[in-house]
Amino acid sequence: MEMSEFEQHELGFPGVRPNTRLRRGIYLLPSSMTVANMLCGFYAVMATLKGGGTDLDNAAKAIGLAIVFDSFDGFVARATGTSSEFGKQFDSLADMVSFGIAPAALAFTWGVRGIAETDFLDIRRLHSLGWWVALSFVICCAWRLARFNIQGMAPGTGSKYFVGLPCPAAAGLIAATVHAIKTPIEDWRWSVFWMLIVIADAALMSSTVRYRSFKDFPMLARQKSFLVIVMGLLVWVIIAYSEVALMVIATAFVASGVILHVIRVLRHYLVSHPSKS
Repeated sequence: MEMSEFEQHELGFPGVRPNTRLRRGIYLLPSSMTVANMLCGFYAVMATLKGGGTDLDNAAKAIGLAIVFDSFDGFVARATGTSSEFGKQFDSLADMVSFGIAPAALAFTWGVRGIAETDFLDIRRLHSLGWWVALSFVICCAWRLARFNIQGMAPGTGSKYFVGLPCPAAAGLIAATVHAIKTPIEDWRWSVFWMLIVIADAALMSSTVRYRSFKDFPMLARQKSFLVIVMGLLVWVIIAYSEVALMVIATAFVASGVILHVIRVLRHYLVSHPSKS
């Protein structure tokens, strides 16, 4: 006669309930990473509101930490087989806080709000322009997240390419710049240049420019030990030279998509318009 699940549990046999608890605990792992991501984004917003130089640098560091947690929640979900539609939507909402609202507020506070008064132009107009630039960044981030939830990766490429600049990378460029320079902008000319960078960053998110995901990079898939060595060296460089290293990494990744897109367009043009000589 077969014992019921309740009887097995009461007698100390392995039953369904312990496994169910274990399964629920596993499901909480990626969600806990998402909560940590959101916590970093919320802290970044609150630190930005204080407005001090150290506070803005801490906000930039918090956004960088949010990127780490965002990378791990997807990895943990895939490794444990706990991917779900709820987790996908929850992750997008956390990303909206950490990579949309937080970097937009940081970009405005660091690059626009502290401009010194000048007789040449009305600072209030520049502040209004900065407000609209920050809002554009938030809108493009929301657009990028919604499009990714519906379309996923670039069609026909598996998981090789993202469509548009990923939101963490766009936020990372702003955070890396603030962390590298630290001192808020006071000259209106540099402020205008900064706003152009932010609006270009936002436009790349909503664009169709492809960015490599590195999820199935052939050499890294074959050489696991090489990957460990590279990651170890990268972590050491970031810890030892965080200002320069993070700025170079963020700028190089953002520029890589644009450069490859230009090469792809030129190649397509040359193929469709062969030389007549």
